[in-house]
Amino acid sequence: MSDQQETFLSHLVELRDRLLRCVIVVGIAFVCLMPWSANIYDFLAAPMMNTLPEGTRMIATGVVTPFFVPIKVTLLVAFIGSLPFVLYQLWAFVAPGLYVHEKRFALPLVVASSLLFLAGMAFCYFLVFGTVFKFIASVAPKSITPAPDIEQYLAFVMTMFLAFGVTFEVPVVVLVLVKAGLVSVAKLREVRSYVIVGAFVIAAVVTPPDVTSQIMLAIPMCVLYEIGLLLARLVEKSAPAEDAPEMGEDSGK
Repeated sequence: MSDQQETFLSHLVELRDRLLRCVIVVGIAFVCLMPWSANIYDFLAAPMMNTLPEGTRMIATGVVTPFFVPIKVTLLVAFIGSLPFVLYQLWAFVAPGLYVHEKRFALPLVVASSLLFLAGMAFCYFLVFGTVFKFIASVAPKSITPAPDIEQYLAFVMTMFLAFGVTFEVPVVVLVLVKAGLVSVAKLREVRSYVIVGAFVIAAVVTPPDVTSQIMLAIPMCVLYEIGLLLARLVEKSAPAEDAPEMGEDSGK
């Protein structure tokens, strides 16, 4: 067996071990949270329940749905709670193959991406859900008694969490594009108007068909794009200063 094959196999073994550790940690967190699975789902359903008429509850159309839906939510919470450990395992796997300047950039990038995604989910839960559900309840005919299905509600919540979580990653995407030299800050400023139009188009596609939720997704996307431009400008200015010592070291050699 050649050295390259041995190295490749050793990387696969290390990846397997780290993935196994992640699964074990998430599993332990899941088992610890299982006794409170019903409470966790009630917390997730609170924005909807607050807008329903008094005495109205959600329904479950499937036989085992009342059991499996809270389990799915608990598993999601267990993964989010274990995210720092999962990210550390990811970082520990890729860090040996990075240069020093790449490590300085990659680690804050991973941490910032995770925090921004969680911030997007929190923004969606605490601000968007209440506004959207109140709007839907206000325009619903008085002759209808809403009784949302818990499985459909979970699918809707997951879609919205994903949409807002990804939206809050816009500054990271801008930074990566500039840092990798794929596009300049000046070019990103030129296409600002297209980005604004694209933000509202994306919001219209992924959110419910109401203007409120579309605006609440599109505006943060535009604001985060501007924040990304500001941060990318700092990265673009600091790049020559970082490269100078490396060139000096090469000339000394």
